[in-house]
Amino acid sequence: MAVVIILVFWLRSRRSDRPIRNKGFNMLIPVVILLVVFGFSISSLMHIPNQPFHAPALWEDLCAVVLGAVLGSIMLYHTGYEKREDGEVYGKPNKNFKYVLIAIIVIRVVLSQYLKSLNYTEFTTLTMVMAYVYICVWRIGSFVKYRKELAKNLSQV
Repeated sequence: MAVVIILVFWLRSRRSDRPIRNKGFNMLIPVVILLVVFGFSISSLMHIPNQPFHAPALWEDLCAVVLGAVLGSIMLYHTGYEKREDGEVYGKPNKNFKYVLIAIIVIRVVLSQYLKSLNYTEFTTLTMVMAYVYICVWRIGSFVKYRKELAKNLSQV
């Protein structure tokens, strides 16, 4: 987990130095990749020898979706874009981003400790649902924010 945190901080610090390319479509790559990876992961969870697969209850899935949407919305709120002197759109640096990211990780760790009583497959499935919704809300919302900033800048030209 420490490696992921360091990687995110490093990528965020680099991102503000370079303009966003490919009309922002690179922001959507994690949404597609995670869909494929989580699909294979759930498929492999369904085929663990001597361990039956139990899908989480609908209310548990809905809780994971709501929690993922809340966490993704918080990250989206702290994500912004700006046009600079060179006419390109860059990610706007946010001093609070690191605190928000750490808070989200702490919330996820605390919830994972609280929900350890669930079956392994149910817990893993709920975690993947929450993470996927979180990434979708954040990345798709970021893409929309970027495109709005890009359109605003193009209309001013």
